Amino acid sequence: MAARASWKGHLKVGDLVCAVGLYTAVSVADRISFNIINRKTGHRVERQFVDSETGKPVERDDQVKGYRLDSGDYVMIEGEELAAFAPESDKLLTVQGFVPYDEINKLYFDRPYYLAPVSEDDEEALALIARAMRDQKVAALGEAVLFRKTRTVLIRPQDDCIVATTLNYDYEVRNAETVFKDIPDIKFDKEMIELAGHIIGTKKGSFNPRDYEDRYEAALAELVQAKIEGRALPKRKAEPKGKVIDLMEALRESAKMSGKASGKTSGKMAGKASARSAARGNGGSTKAS
Repeated sequence: MAARASWKGHLKVGDLVCAVGLYTAVSVADRISFNIINRKTGHRVERQFVDSETGKPVERDDQVKGYRLDSGDYVMIEGEELAAFAPESDKLLTVQGFVPYDEINKLYFDRPYYLAPVSEDDEEALALIARAMRDQKVAALGEAVLFRKTRTVLIRPQDDCIVATTLNYDYEVRNAETVFKDIPDIKFDKEMIELAGHIIGTKKGSFNPRDYEDRYEAALAELVQAKIEGRALPKRKAEPKGKVIDLMEALRESAKMSGKASGKTSGKMAGKASARSAARGNGGSTKAS
């Protein structure tokens, strides 16, 4: 089934305009998820809003957003008051400038989308923009109203497609100084540096996302399948307990282990995929509300 665009509009670069769509590049739809069920009846449980003091249900017409004050009281904000400040979408993704891609701090990256032309008539214009960005080694910074919010979007060519990533605002990214100080300039002896370099060297390679497995997701799929088939539930393997050793000893032990293992995990994904497919094929996964 063809992918559906999450947003459709026009990309505007100066006087050049072309119709485009944003298609979600990352999805959690394939994750195992659960509903809450009444154990006694087997029926699905529905969520209900209740008053925190009286415990009584609150009807939808009596529900209103509130901003909590330091005193514990709330300032009520009506729906029409919020709507008055919501940005109006003009369905334009307007490029405001171009920057070297390497200058963008990846901490600001939020959600990636594929940016694609809506029709064949728009392919040439979009291809031209992508080619020019590749040649100049730059990314475009644009602005659009997406899903009722004004968002900054980073647009860049990647492989044979164009990726548009929404960016977090400055106030949303925490300053590193609030968490830790700079890495101190500690003097290490030559053997420690060589051992650390050896460990890195033996594990050096290239990134392949297929080499990495969501073990918890795979375990959930196996659990669901076992329940469907009435088998004994899989037992969790005990985690090996680490021993406390000094830094030099840890480096030496790691260097020994790195010579014995390649560090590759290819092949594990097949088991995960088959377990998940089997669970889904038996109707064992539904979305939680």
